[in-house]
Amino acid sequence: MKRLLILGAGTAGTMMANKLLHQLDQNEWKITMVDKHETHYYQPGFLFIPFNIYSCHDVVKPKRDFVPAEVEYINSNIEIIEPEKNQVKLSNKKVIQYDILIIATGSRTVPEETEGLKDAGWYQNIFDFYTIEGACNLQKFFKHWEGGKLVLNITEMPIKCPVAPLEFLFLADWWFTEKGMRDKVDLTFVTPLPGAFTKPKAAQILGSFLDDKNIHLQAEFSTGRVDHANNKIISWDDKEIEYDVLVTVPVNMGDPVIEHSNLGDELGFVPTHKHTLQSKNHENIFVIGDATDLPSSKAGSVAHFQADVLTENIISYIEGLPLEESFDGHANCFIESGFGKGLLIDFNYDVEPLPGKFPLPGIGPFSLLQETKMNHWGKMMFRWIYWNMLLKGQELPIEAQMTMAGKIK
Repeated sequence: MKRLLILGAGTAGTMMANKLLHQLDQNEWKITMVDKHETHYYQPGFLFIPFNIYSCHDVVKPKRDFVPAEVEYINSNIEIIEPEKNQVKLSNKKVIQYDILIIATGSRTVPEETEGLKDAGWYQNIFDFYTIEGACNLQKFFKHWEGGKLVLNITEMPIKCPVAPLEFLFLADWWFTEKGMRDKVDLTFVTPLPGAFTKPKAAQILGSFLDDKNIHLQAEFSTGRVDHANNKIISWDDKEIEYDVLVTVPVNMGDPVIEHSNLGDELGFVPTHKHTLQSKNHENIFVIGDATDLPSSKAGSVAHFQADVLTENIISYIEGLPLEESFDGHANCFIESGFGKGLLIDFNYDVEPLPGKFPLPGIGPFSLLQETKMNHWGKMMFRWIYWNMLLKGQELPIEAQMTMAGKIK
């Protein structure tokens, strides 16, 4: 029997296991998944924890709940991937041979990459919100904080969900307004980008939201180190920004096994064909989600669209057919803007976010690049969709390829 091995049981890996189980002949193919963690996190929910919208318990479930019984699930660390032998070694020295390998090992935050970031101030007045530990500690901190300079800094790109830092600041503006202390809180967004977002048109609109909410923007600031003793972040060219509390987005890197296996770039992301999702270096290895080095966003919606494309290409590869170059970098992101409203952006490699209606032209019910209550509820409803449909590989009414229908140029 042939084996399809999936490394990683996060969003991307779990979707692929569920989708491929119904596509492959189970008398011919065995699907095996390996992951070192037993707990699945709804990572978009981390954003809401500091503001008491979600509790720390609302975003966790056992990974095995979403892995089909027919799929072999192995809970283990991965020691090394050896593509020249078509095998993977686990930390218990067990060796797994494969015919096809899907790398879905995701990305992680690495605060240790920035000098001083994880010193004495860590989880005292320096927090992240891209981990469950950081979000829950920040929730406790905000309960008793009396105000001051709150600085949110993106250390380096790329990062998971590029809109999340903006959402955090928009929610902070709402949260401190609701608490009657917004006048006591100075909010500053520090980014290495030239504007508020990676896409210029969206950056202009989102930048205007920062202005309207009295959130200061410090662009083109590349964080070199943190002086926790004096509460300062210092750029590589020696610019300084003071803070009372620092909410940081640390350096994002791929899984350590990618580096140990010499399969990645300098940040540990795997070189991947941007349209087929096949490894650039090994024809029987495919890559999905945050593990890729693609110029698309590292976000759950992107992994969803990639999964549709990759499922078809895995079948084509097995049948000896040419792979379809059909992944277009499609990303679809709700942006929580506070006060019960939100925005929505839909874009790909070549097309920037545009205004219009989504997903039905002229009808919506969601509005692109426009702040509406419906967009907020779309964001909040997504948690149910994630647990009950997305992870289980069910079809959603959104095409993998971006469409111009409903968009206004």
